[in-house]
Amino acid sequence: MSSERRQVRLGSLVIPVFIPSALFSTGEYALVPMIPASAERLGASLPLAGIIAGFVMLGTVLADIPAAKVVSKFGERNSMLYSALAAALGLVIAVQSQSIWVLAIGVLVVGFAAAVFALARHTYMAENVPLEMRARALSVLGGMFRLGSFAGPMLAAGVISLFGVQAVFWLSAAAMLLAMAVLVASRELEGAEASAIENSGTFAILWRERKKLLTVGLGSSILGMLRTTRIVGLPLWALSLKLPAEQTALYIGIAAALDFALFYTSGQIMDRFGRVWAAVPTLIGLGITHMTVGLAQDSTGFLLLALAMALANGLGSGVILVLGADLAPQDARSEFLGGYRVLVDGAVAASSPLLSWLTLLSGSVAVGMGAFGFLGLFGAWLMLRFIPRYAPVAPN
Repeated sequence: MSSERRQVRLGSLVIPVFIPSALFSTGEYALVPMIPASAERLGASLPLAGIIAGFVMLGTVLADIPAAKVVSKFGERNSMLYSALAAALGLVIAVQSQSIWVLAIGVLVVGFAAAVFALARHTYMAENVPLEMRARALSVLGGMFRLGSFAGPMLAAGVISLFGVQAVFWLSAAAMLLAMAVLVASRELEGAEASAIENSGTFAILWRERKKLLTVGLGSSILGMLRTTRIVGLPLWALSLKLPAEQTALYIGIAAALDFALFYTSGQIMDRFGRVWAAVPTLIGLGITHMTVGLAQDSTGFLLLALAMALANGLGSGVILVLGADLAPQDARSEFLGGYRVLVDGAVAASSPLLSWLTLLSGSVAVGMGAFGFLGLFGAWLMLRFIPRYAPVAPN
């Protein structure tokens, strides 16, 4: 990426970055809950259907490091365009499939495309957004993920009621193509062309930057795990309390609204006071709430627990993206971010099976969640100890 690039303003990112990100996330989050039903329709057993549903994340993890080469070769703008198109093609393959394994291939392609799209977007913002407003910009980007995670399932529910489960694949493909159309129409990323910088290779870069990855990168991975176990564990705990499904959905929805409302506040905190003031409280808050799941013994307690987790999570909106952008070396941003994202995405992919194993071993969701809580406190220590103290004070 050229060192002569112009710096961008927050408002100029709306069309080329924020809107395509919201659309891509909407398509992805609409799709994931529908994959097991589609696999089952093709004859998959319940465990196999669950495995195929995980192929989106598997594809993302497998493609995180190769994605760095794609971004370096084609540039951020073209990489985002091509990956949106590839995701749409993967969805067409999936919806037309008459075989479980063809469905799996289509889903895997979506995961590959998601890795390239996310890395290209992350690299562009790390390269172009001024340091003094980087946290706010990336927190808004985190807010777009949250918007997609809400809008995708809601739109999918409406489409299913009208046209059936398979129509959701077309909905997701349409969202990907719309993201691509917005990128084609936008001229803001025209400077984001292929990198002219030569480096010694992705793995050499990751070895050179290993201290960052094994400290702050590990802390970010732990945060990714706690965010995932929060999403998976809350419904499981509600199930163990025998709360009605509609009440559980309502309470989790209320908590999600609180989480979403805090995304810009998180960016302001990080830009004004430093990254540590978002990362450490978030990990401590998620750690403590994970350890106290067992105290929520009725519907009121469950609602308070969900709100406390949402508050802790929302205060760290975008912090994983911000830390990656801060730590990425100027001579190899996409290569470093590819490795950084492997750590985080791999931890996210592993967290749900690990929670299931701990729950099975202990016989209690609360014990499994509590184990992740202790891990969260360790992550908070890593962040406190190793996050560089160089974030500037944001202007008024």
